[in-house]
Amino acid sequence: MADGEVPQSGDLPASCPPMRIEIGLVNNMPDAALAATERQFAELIAAAGGGLDVRLKLYSLPGVPRSDAARLAMRDRYVEIDDPTALKVDALIVTGNEPKTADIRSEPYFPHLARLIDWAEHSTLSTLWSCLAAHAAVLHLDGVERRPLPQKCAGVFLCEQVADDPLMAGMASMIRMPHSRRNGLSVGDLAAKGYHLLTHSREAGADLFVRRGESLFVFFQGHPEYDADGLLKEYCRDVGRHLRGEMDDPPPLPVGYFDARTEAAFRALAEEARRARSPALIERCAEIAAEFHPPHPWRHHAEVLFANWLQQIALMKAVRALPAYAFAGAREGVR
Repeated sequence: MADGEVPQSGDLPASCPPMRIEIGLVNNMPDAALAATERQFAELIAAAGGGLDVRLKLYSLPGVPRSDAARLAMRDRYVEIDDPTALKVDALIVTGNEPKTADIRSEPYFPHLARLIDWAEHSTLSTLWSCLAAHAAVLHLDGVERRPLPQKCAGVFLCEQVADDPLMAGMASMIRMPHSRRNGLSVGDLAAKGYHLLTHSREAGADLFVRRGESLFVFFQGHPEYDADGLLKEYCRDVGRHLRGEMDDPPPLPVGYFDARTEAAFRALAEEARRARSPALIERCAEIAAEFHPPHPWRHHAEVLFANWLQQIALMKAVRALPAYAFAGAREGVR
């Protein structure tokens, strides 16, 4: 099977035994979101795994700012990646991080992330790059620059399937997916460098796209792993920052997320804050949030997508374990 070729179940003999899949979660999220992000991906993989034997290993990158409390909590559960070549995994999930600089390359962890990108390109069966990690990967690999957005892209957006791919098997042609970011990638820039767009939103732009080589690279600008209340918590966090004077502009309301009553209440709160910004209004924000019970329309799509991804990894691992593949690899110089 050549690099970039999509494996099919017919590539395997009927007697091929099931294999354990080792997934590494490189959790770069800030301290406040660290545990939730770990749980979200762990639950999603568990729900999508079906009969596969999937094991999740936890990793961290040097250079990601951490409090002493977070480092203590991570000490016995996370392995810091000093040398990517020491990793023993079939695939990776690499999360984003809240950006502190306009240029990703100025982030303190970027050199370590760049080394991980280079290693993953040739040494994993597949890697999933989420949000800022996706932006960093396409920048490092192909010089595709993200662009700042006029305002934060936040909400649940209707995304259209624009290409056939095994990752999209069983998916509806139109799905809803949450996005939360202040930067975006141009569809044209991605296409010019050989990236294949799978789902796209008119409002949010590129949602899911892939790059097939030695490793299947999967890129999310959205957040299929999010809990139902993820956007709510982020919005209230940003409202608090604005009310405390840490952000000049009030955050935009998430698109397609709140019901009419909740949206009206938050708009009234924003108007009151415009007249007199005060941290005392944070309690009002919490009261409004407590009355809202968010839907979770993307969860089923996320489980189908991750199930397809895990199946692709299982097929690639099984095919590459076949004697015929090993013989062809030795003859053609394929690892």
